[in-house]
Amino acid sequence: MRRGVLTAIDGVSFDIGRGEILGVVGESGAGKSVTGAAIIGLVDPPGRVTGGEVRLAGERIDGLSEEEMRQVRGCRIGMIFQDPLTSLNPLFSVGDQLVETMRSHLDLSAGEARRRALALLVEVGIPAAEERIGAYPHEFSGGMRQRVVIALALCAEPELVIADEPTTALDVSVQAQILALIKRLCRDRGTAVMLVTHDMGVVAHTADRIAVMYAGRLAEVGPVSDLINHPLHPYAAGLMGAIPSLEQDASRLVRIPGAMPRLSGIPEGCAFHPRCPHAFDPCTAQRPPLIEGGGRQVACHLYERPSEAEQ
Repeated sequence: MRRGVLTAIDGVSFDIGRGEILGVVGESGAGKSVTGAAIIGLVDPPGRVTGGEVRLAGERIDGLSEEEMRQVRGCRIGMIFQDPLTSLNPLFSVGDQLVETMRSHLDLSAGEARRRALALLVEVGIPAAEERIGAYPHEFSGGMRQRVVIALALCAEPELVIADEPTTALDVSVQAQILALIKRLCRDRGTAVMLVTHDMGVVAHTADRIAVMYAGRLAEVGPVSDLINHPLHPYAAGLMGAIPSLEQDASRLVRIPGAMPRLSGIPEGCAFHPRCPHAFDPCTAQRPPLIEGGGRQVACHLYERPSEAEQ
């Protein structure tokens, strides 16, 4: 950029197992959506991936040509975008879009692809699917359009689905239906899911594990119940403390002071230290490594062994 090279994602590393949902959470600007875009090779110029690797079922896909990556996208990796209207073509019926996607990636006749498209629409809960398979995107409600997008993401039976804020524009009751649908379909199919969201309630009821991101870095990764009930990183604790609870009688919610730093002004050491109530000397100068233990990972100097903190 004009201000020099800005690092949006820095040292982010995680894995997702078959049939597992990994919730990626954090404030706006944490780098959640860019991480998903980097995995499927959709980082817009001048952005680019300068290091690291992406592996799908053990196979590296980050060095593929654009044509090879196009075959991976939509086939081995499905994408559910935040706004279904931007990912559906308004000039084609939803049935035609499903059929075209399947025939692009699978060896199917037109008739067989249409039968599978109809079965998919029934599976994702479109009422009167036989009548509505010829309808256009504008003829569906927001919740129904999102179901169609889910069907599109799953139609080629992908190994990984990246869901980028899939319920943001929907009302609460429809949100619950869509999340339950994603969870059920991916469990039944054994598909790995990367669920990008800023809504802690969404991941609490949907994800198996949570990855908390801050300023393009991982702050904490762990099982959903452990991270929600006993967060280790001060930033994760602040996020969890900001969730209203019916079980606890608190007069005020936890507030994280300050704001996420700009990419051009990420502080030295731990990026969270200017907002952290537990910051001490190493935090301002040394970037904390991602420490593993007990099935969890946390990037915080509070959990380093004394010998490591002194180095």
